Amino acid sequence: MTHDPRIDAYIEKSAGFAQPILRHFRKVVHGAAPAATETIKWGMPFFAQDGKALAMMAAFKAHAGIGIFDGSPMRGSEGMGQFGKLATLADLPDDAALVTAIHQAVARVAAGEPTMRPATPKPALEMPGDLQAAISAVPAAAAAFAGFPPSARRDYIEWVVAAKQAATRERRIVTTVAQCAEGKRL
Repeated sequence: MTHDPRIDAYIEKSAGFAQPILRHFRKVVHGAAPAATETIKWGMPFFAQDGKALAMMAAFKAHAGIGIFDGSPMRGSEGMGQFGKLATLADLPDDAALVTAIHQAVARVAAGEPTMRPATPKPALEMPGDLQAAISAVPAAAAAFAGFPPSARRDYIEWVVAAKQAATRERRIVTTVAQCAEGKRL
């Protein structure tokens, strides 16, 4: 069991209530999966087995979250991970339940099953006519926009169409064209 110093630092800079939760979960993961490795992924501590996601933990201002990639659904709006918002050690399931879930995640890795649900690509958004006309009028902006990956194009389109007032929409279109002409993403 090797400890990643970045995770030590993550725990130390977390809120005081979260530190015991994160330390305890880390200890349980390593006890249940001694071959697990630690890393930082998406800005939070992850545990992996043979390069596949096994579990994660995160600390927020008022709660912590843990997730074990054992095939069970994550809660979504009730906090990150499948155990909801955790404010104390008492909010965690008992160690036996955590160990069982970790063993299931290890078994999924060993069986070659996916541990994380693959991201479903979002459908392309229709380009609004006013934005298309503005970008097309500036060749550098048009070339850069066409070269952006779909997610970067989507960011600009969503930003423009989300404007509630016409004046705001027009300002966003002007900004979009200027930034695209410089090759900048939103």
